[in-house]
Amino acid sequence: MKQEVPVYDTVEISESGNKSLNFLYNTIPGRILLRLFIKTTVSKTAGLILSSPVSCFFIKGFIKKNNINMEEYKKVKYKSFNDFFIRETAEGSRPFPDKKNDLAAPGDGKLTAYPIAADSVFCVKNSRYTIEDLLQDKELADEFSDGICLIFRLTPDDYHRYVYIDDGEVLQHKKIKGVLHTVQPIAFRLFNVFCQNSREYTVIQTENFGKVVQLELGALFVGRIVNKNSFNVKRGDEKGMFQFGGSTIIMLFQKDTIKIDDTIINNTLSNKETIVKMGNKIGES
Repeated sequence: MKQEVPVYDTVEISESGNKSLNFLYNTIPGRILLRLFIKTTVSKTAGLILSSPVSCFFIKGFIKKNNINMEEYKKVKYKSFNDFFIRETAEGSRPFPDKKNDLAAPGDGKLTAYPIAADSVFCVKNSRYTIEDLLQDKELADEFSDGICLIFRLTPDDYHRYVYIDDGEVLQHKKIKGVLHTVQPIAFRLFNVFCQNSREYTVIQTENFGKVVQLELGALFVGRIVNKNSFNVKRGDEKGMFQFGGSTIIMLFQKDTIKIDDTIINNTLSNKETIVKMGNKIGES
């Protein structure tokens, strides 16, 4: 199926959150509970419950609440809610661009793009993040000074599998233990979410986009990040998946290696996230 140029939808970046998140992050009793909920053991326990057959009860209501188009997915019988959550797409529903120098989204998400300063800092919602804290590797972080950081924030309606953006060779893979805050903007002003949450990243020497970091970030009630950890990778091959919960993919590109679509840049400057699906063209080399 030929990839069409997407007409982007947007969503405002809001700190309000839903009632449950407002309670957890903006009240004293909520913050006491939050200390328990962000522990990885609690999220893993929730994941076990959602992997049981009885959890199938939640699937129908979840589809309706999140307005999920099931025509985009393979028609199978799900064994549990988590089995449904990591569902696979139908053939042709997430096509890649024809040209290999076209940069495609590695997964579904709400996308923002931020310049990385010379001191390896990028700013989100007036919060400063250092690439060194994110990667826990100063030498690697310095390689991305003056580059660009792409943040794909996944929500429950999104496809929770993700792929490699290009052919290439994996140079490094690293896991970093942490907690599991929500990736909703409500948490950003209180916590250094990207540098506190559990995360994994892969350093890839790609054919068309230079050296790239692709990082998966766990979030509240995400039981596991499941990666396949290949050495030689192909464009569009599945890299891994998030089990239940919201989550985030962060991509780092070096200076002068890519040009991001102006619409995405302008949306970010206007405090908007750009809604993309896996395979949508978002820029070029």
